Amino acid sequence: MPVHVRTLDLPGPGGAPAGRMALLTLDSGDPRRPFTLGPATLPELGAAIERAERLVLDEGLVAIGVTGANGVFCAGADLKAVARTPSPEEAAATGALGHAVLGRLATTTVPTFAYVNGLALGGGLETALHCSYRTVSTAARGLGLPEAHLGLVPGWGGTWLLPRIAGPDVAVQVAIENALAGNKTITGPQAARLGIADAAFEPADFLLQSLRWTASVLAGESVVERPGPADEATWAAALARGRAVADARVHGAAPAPYRTLDLLAASRTAGREEHFAAEEAALGDLLVSGELRAGLYAFDLVQRYAKAPAGAPAPELARKVTCVGVVGAGLMASQLALLFLHRLKVPVVLTDVDQARVDKGVDFVRSGVEELLGKGRIDADTANRLKASVSGSVDKAALGGADFVVEAVFEDLAVKQDVLRELEPLVRPDAVLATNTSSLPVTEMASVLQHPERLVGFHFFNPVAVLPLVEVVRTPSTDDAALATAFAVGRSLGKTCVLVRDAPAFVVNRISTRMFDEVVRALDAGTPLLEVERSLDELGLPMTPFRLASFVGPAVMLHVHETLAAAFPERYRVSDNLRRWVAAGGPDLVTRKGPVEETGAAEGLFTTGSQPLSGPEVLARVQDALADEVRRVLDDGVVAGPQDVDVCLVLGTGHPLFTGGITPYLDRVGASERVTGRRFHPAD
Repeated sequence: MPVHVRTLDLPGPGGAPAGRMALLTLDSGDPRRPFTLGPATLPELGAAIERAERLVLDEGLVAIGVTGANGVFCAGADLKAVARTPSPEEAAATGALGHAVLGRLATTTVPTFAYVNGLALGGGLETALHCSYRTVSTAARGLGLPEAHLGLVPGWGGTWLLPRIAGPDVAVQVAIENALAGNKTITGPQAARLGIADAAFEPADFLLQSLRWTASVLAGESVVERPGPADEATWAAALARGRAVADARVHGAAPAPYRTLDLLAASRTAGREEHFAAEEAALGDLLVSGELRAGLYAFDLVQRYAKAPAGAPAPELARKVTCVGVVGAGLMASQLALLFLHRLKVPVVLTDVDQARVDKGVDFVRSGVEELLGKGRIDADTANRLKASVSGSVDKAALGGADFVVEAVFEDLAVKQDVLRELEPLVRPDAVLATNTSSLPVTEMASVLQHPERLVGFHFFNPVAVLPLVEVVRTPSTDDAALATAFAVGRSLGKTCVLVRDAPAFVVNRISTRMFDEVVRALDAGTPLLEVERSLDELGLPMTPFRLASFVGPAVMLHVHETLAAAFPERYRVSDNLRRWVAAGGPDLVTRKGPVEETGAAEGLFTTGSQPLSGPEVLARVQDALADEVRRVLDDGVVAGPQDVDVCLVLGTGHPLFTGGITPYLDRVGASERVTGRRFHPAD
């Protein structure tokens, strides 16, 4: 059975027994797979709780505890089983089963204790919330309620229990703000500070300390004080904050965050059983929705690609990297240098054309190390070692000892060719050369090298420390050793790598630029700026089109448009209005934060037509353009399949999970068949 039940003595003062308790251990039976809750394991957990309750009656046990195995408490619901839910009625029944089983932890005749030894997501955290008390390991990572991120609600008591235990502010933070911030989770110490856990102990003797604490609670020596019910103003402020976050993240396009907020609001006055019925009704609606199916598809993809990138060469072909060189010391190059230094913990050398730029880049990296120290992500000794391990030079010969050298200079083909031509004879014969180009042909860069097989595209996304995607670009000459090394480095950096063939703008920028091109066409035709900005709300993108363009930089957008217009003039063009915007210095056209409003900078800047489009018309044109370009990317063999496209867009630009990245959404709205005559995925 995956749930083991044993009895043990609680250690009292001086080691004397302080009563016996039943301890349930959630164990998948396979150290490689975390314990999850589903149609098979929920009844087994229910049977284990029933056995513990009998032991309480028969043997006079004083408490029941629950913990996990192999550094995992419980990873939540079995998502594969969730994806197979056939009907709303079955979905609601799944909710009812979870409430019935986990709810027994709150209704037993003795106190219950959750000993959260590690990962506790979704139903895993809800399992702990049903218990009377909770301890957590200080080493625990991955605690949270990610359901709104996937297209669900916390449906096994979370929206009723968490506000009562830790208050509405914490409930909104965990279930909405963190969930919609790319499934951000919290640590054990954070759970204790937020009031979700009652005590935190070091991992070395976590269970022993938890049992001692249990004995002290039962003896009345340790008293857990929890905040009383929050007042109406606190509730209103927390819910308003959560709604603002949902609006900013998904723009009303996905129901799950709003259903979660509705449930949190109702929990203030609803009784337990009434509220659990409301959670079950929400699950009945959401478990069979297209958004959830797309979300689970994308979530599974991202998890799989993070572990084993599709098409990557055998890992053993990768060369060892003990020193990294970065050519360039501008903002992007300095961000890369900091990432390499922090993650790989090897010497990093920056070069640039003059000493002032080099010094500025090195100072940026060292300041970044200080920030990591200030945030507690590294200790003082590590910070000192890292700061001593970064250096700079105006002489590229300083890169002679590097095993992996990435150029991140100005986005101009001739400039990059000159850099690579100069660099090649200065570095080791077996050093891998990488280019961080966002759209230029890597094959043409390789053409100036004596050994083009060592060059690989290594395209990061800005901000480098945040966005987890790297497009690894293979040219016809790139050998498996260089490619394997790039994948190994990317993995060590904590990035997800996707293999792409060398083609104009690769995947993310090519598809995103096709979308923005349609947006600009609508503006050129005379569609009001705010109408254009709001037209894509259904896609739930993290930024509206012109906010994103301002963030990336209008000059960068123009450069990519020029690259793609040269490669595919029948589909891409360079708008005169885009040129005017760049020539004017690229001022913000809309506000950077909060509700989208015009800044006034667009007034008199653009020349537009007299045939404006409606918001739905703009959306339809964008949908059709996306379907067309994704199909062309696939037909051109830039990537192996639609799954690669979806991973790229989720991780590279923040396309939400509820669209599946993009291809399930295009199938769902009919754009795939409307434009290309076929779907990207088989119909259910």
